[in-house]
Amino acid sequence: MTTPLIAIRPTKADDVPAMASIEALAFSDPWPSRSFHELLVHPFSRMMTAVDASGGVVGYCIMLQAADEAEIANIATAPGMRRRGVGARLLDDAIAAGTDAGVAAMFLEVRESNAAARALYSSRGFAAVGRRRGYYRHPVEDALVLRRDAMAFE
Repeated sequence: MTTPLIAIRPTKADDVPAMASIEALAFSDPWPSRSFHELLVHPFSRMMTAVDASGGVVGYCIMLQAADEAEIANIATAPGMRRRGVGARLLDDAIAAGTDAGVAAMFLEVRESNAAARALYSSRGFAAVGRRRGYYRHPVEDALVLRRDAMAFE
């Protein structure tokens, strides 16, 4: 598949309905819309939206930062845009922002069975450092806790 022409920009309140729709399609236990709205004004969150050439929301990434650590709290791509580099672009953007902000380590959780996401994260220097048993509810599954050190590719 070809890489689509997308732009990554800060999330706006008007993006939330589309983000919530993508969330519902991407996850079996989706965040409610209010969670996105709350994080828009949270001082330690960074929300970025991927938009296509027509301005339609095709993905998003939410990163939370505390001191010199960050967490990718949520990242998702619209079903029709998966495996086309959108998620990778969003992740790379978050990593670059974390590096610029002095983040020493970045964390995230991923379903153990999500081979595509795990491959993407591994390609960006994330490695398993823990497991959260029964973390996901629908269906019940463990989450792998992944960590990327700032020096991963230096």
